Amino acid sequence: MTGLPRGSTVRRDAGLYGYERALRRAGLAPVAGVDEAGRGACAGPLVAAAVILPEGRAGIVPGLADSKLLTERARERCYTQVVRRAVAWSVVVVEAEECDRLGMHVANLEALRRGVSRLDVRPGYVLTDGFAVDGLDVPGLAVWKGDRVAACIAAASVLAKVTRDRIMVGLDATYPAYGFRVHKGYVTDLHTERLAAHGPSPEHRMRFVNVRRAAGAEPSAGPVPAGSRHRLGWSRPATPEEAS
Repeated sequence: MTGLPRGSTVRRDAGLYGYERALRRAGLAPVAGVDEAGRGACAGPLVAAAVILPEGRAGIVPGLADSKLLTERARERCYTQVVRRAVAWSVVVVEAEECDRLGMHVANLEALRRGVSRLDVRPGYVLTDGFAVDGLDVPGLAVWKGDRVAACIAAASVLAKVTRDRIMVGLDATYPAYGFRVHKGYVTDLHTERLAAHGPSPEHRMRFVNVRRAAGAEPSAGPVPAGSRHRLGWSRPATPEEAS
């Protein structure tokens, strides 16, 4: 991943569409945004999405924002608008079993790469949320809190979040004991209680220490040392936005 092209600047007050406008002026259109949902969940798939929005008014999505800041109903409205307006879009689902096999960081990078590669239109530039993604074969930029400052990333976050939430609601019908419809696979008090009572389902990610503990494969005494949380695949409690 690279920085913005020389001579391109994005003003702090440029708004949600400032990055795309600057990159188009530099001749790097079309601009794709990619983001994921479910990286911090201990159950269910990881879902990534990539979106290219059109220039001009057609690319302005009413109510678009970071998916975590939107209500469920607002996300659904934005999802419909993004799919209707996008020049190209794609969604990639990485099942829990593959997340376990690859590890969450590798699975996340691979999902984002697949999202870009499956776009029907080849992007001239890619914006990613938070961290760089190598191997995209096009120039790009990692944008801090990108789903809050770049429209194409926000659009991708909506597609990924809505798709994953729909999948988790479907899994709730298959595994009703866990309450997937409520917490969407993130670590909440309800999920912790159900996981302890019933043990892991086939949709739980065994790399997460809380899941292994529920399966009897990890000692339950004492807290997990802070320095080993990432290494062990520790899953933090969900924020209200993630679990909603």
